[in-house]
Amino acid sequence: MKRCVVLLSGGVDSTTVMAIVKSQGYEIYAISFDYGQRHKIELEKAKKIAALYGAKKHIVVDVDLRKIGGSALTDDIAVPKARVIDATIPVTYVPARNVIFLSIALGYAEVNEADEIFIGANAIDYSGYPDCRPDFIKAFEDMANLALKAVATNTETKIHIRSPLINMTKAQIIQTGLSLVVDYSLTFSCYDPIGGAKHCGECDSCILRAKGFKEAKKERDAPPN
Repeated sequence: MKRCVVLLSGGVDSTTVMAIVKSQGYEIYAISFDYGQRHKIELEKAKKIAALYGAKKHIVVDVDLRKIGGSALTDDIAVPKARVIDATIPVTYVPARNVIFLSIALGYAEVNEADEIFIGANAIDYSGYPDCRPDFIKAFEDMANLALKAVATNTETKIHIRSPLINMTKAQIIQTGLSLVVDYSLTFSCYDPIGGAKHCGECDSCILRAKGFKEAKKERDAPPN
């Protein structure tokens, strides 16, 4: 059975990726991160989702990015609410987060002899984070194939960084998940949840989630051409 590592946050995108790889017959090694984010509910969701999709193994790695700070998610900075999402990179950007996460996932993949790493990065309906762009994913893959012992000792071995949602709108992501019977009520997407457990409805993540479901429903209910 082919093996893969999936970066699992407990949100819409990474859960959709879990459904995709499950449908393609992968043995799944899920990885989540406790990086000092404002809340832990997404990690609780990730554990349940990993179990639901039959992950062979799911680990939660502690990486305290609060020591670096510089983000509304890891520092004493207010999370922007009800803003117009544009090309400006907001303060919810976490410096080097995907570089760090993918680097750790790379080690996890090598130890478990998985040659594919899946990440739910998206460059369409997102907050403009530079580490969600196709160029970054490709560059990281190139770097990874210079770094691994498995590649250095076997020229036929390659590691692939897969981002199947990279060019999808949020509505398309949700439609893909629904076609694979994803239960999105199990997911959580909020930067600043009320009481640590309820979507605030006003942060970028909540806005993009609501927009995606609204557009997916509109497209689903549209009369045929």
